[in-house]
Amino acid sequence: MPNTINVIDLFAGPGGLGEGFSAYSPKKQKSSGFQIRMSVEMEENAHKTLTLRALYRNLTGGSGIKHYSDYISGKIDKPEMQSTLSSEWAAASEETLFGPTKLGEDNAKIHARLHDLKKSKQGENWVVIGGPPCQAYSLVGRARNKGKKDYLPENDHRHYLYQEYLKVLDIIEPDVFVMENVRGILSSKVEGEKIFPIIINDLKNPRKTLKKRSKSRGREYQIYSFVCPPDRSDFFDFGYEDDRSYIIKSEYYGVPQTRHRVILLGVANDIDKEPTFLGKPGNADFIPVDRLLSGLPPLRSHISRREDDPEEWAMAIQTQAGKMRGELIKLGYKKVAEEVDKAQQKLRKNYPTSSSKYSKNKIDPKAPSDLQNWILADAPPLVLNHETRGHKESDLGRYLFSACWAKAKPEGRPLSPKAPDFPDCLAPDHANWRSGKFTDRFRVQVKGHVAKTITSHIKKDGHYFIHYDPTQCRSLTVREAARIQTFPDNYFFEGARTPQFEQVGNAVPPFLALKLAAIVYELIG
Repeated sequence: MPNTINVIDLFAGPGGLGEGFSAYSPKKQKSSGFQIRMSVEMEENAHKTLTLRALYRNLTGGSGIKHYSDYISGKIDKPEMQSTLSSEWAAASEETLFGPTKLGEDNAKIHARLHDLKKSKQGENWVVIGGPPCQAYSLVGRARNKGKKDYLPENDHRHYLYQEYLKVLDIIEPDVFVMENVRGILSSKVEGEKIFPIIINDLKNPRKTLKKRSKSRGREYQIYSFVCPPDRSDFFDFGYEDDRSYIIKSEYYGVPQTRHRVILLGVANDIDKEPTFLGKPGNADFIPVDRLLSGLPPLRSHISRREDDPEEWAMAIQTQAGKMRGELIKLGYKKVAEEVDKAQQKLRKNYPTSSSKYSKNKIDPKAPSDLQNWILADAPPLVLNHETRGHKESDLGRYLFSACWAKAKPEGRPLSPKAPDFPDCLAPDHANWRSGKFTDRFRVQVKGHVAKTITSHIKKDGHYFIHYDPTQCRSLTVREAARIQTFPDNYFFEGARTPQFEQVGNAVPPFLALKLAAIVYELIG
């Protein structure tokens, strides 16, 4: 009988990594492949999303799915859904520990549950997945820390959160683990010493690292890359020397964004099998961002702190366009000016809607069929989490310029305009605008090209995530960011828009996780 593998998901966020594993189904087998037994997440809104998704997995169709659909569509409230689906909700809540839970602070609760699970599933296969928070390792986080008075890396507990991961490995002793983090972890240092080699060495023998006295030595692990074998000589042309061999460049593996992350594959030494690999990036067919977004309903933004008025919005854009046009011509940006004129003409005839309510989910038929099926499987009756931000009038002008620039593609210039490319009339009131420190403060996702990395910064403003369509003149919605991250359209993100963006930006792309799950299943399934 096919084996179902138990999964512990740590630092789970909204569940991107867990979604890929739980959705994996071995070919020609009725087994689900993996079953998530426990997910640990400390942030309240991400925990709500995680629990709701656990509920979805517990539903087998029929009226249960209808009640879930009614909730995410706004037809019923959460208490009504919870009451109607009481047993399924109880199971989902148990999976996510009945509330936000933090490794390092709630260890008594977490570890007790781990021991209970291991005892109840004795002799079965286990996998631990997840990635410790990355703020201490990321390049942006480290830059911020340098500006803090008296900041010392060795005093930052976030550098050592991976040790909480080790404690779970020691308890569960999984057959395999998958650990993810930002690529900045490769260069991060504590007391002048790179931390990544220390982490690798610690992961090889968790019990020894934790200096626990035990009759057993505990399970030991070999650490692999998902993308290349231990003999890496023919991978060097792709920048896979040394520690960089652990970087997965997502755009080469069916994800429509340049998301580069360190992902480790730990395999117990007593597993007498070598893992397969995603393979080196060869002649991959990159997926342009518009393949994912063009099927969604076009939306217009609105002006910040004002009642939504489409005519006032269109007039604000007309004003911004008129302000920049003469300067664009003087700067030699004739094609950009032409794109601005085209956008104005379209806006005179049609205002995009500000709401996606009751719109049906679609996707560009030119997108790869496997990704189409993944995104649209069990699609809800309306587009979820697809509402626009409000933008300042001056930012509407910058977004219009950026999108038109990307369409015009001025010869010899970058696809997305840098600060020196902006006309003076669009320069923001920042002392460092022309300093060279923030040259790409405004970044458009370019049609026909892979999207730039979706990060948690999207929660603060949309400047790095401008939509390529000048007539929409806005930043991305949560749903658009989620599609770029390859979340299925039926994945509902709880909370206000800001925490929704943060959840999406911090997640592992589920479609990539699905492919990692296949490699893990081949080892122990």
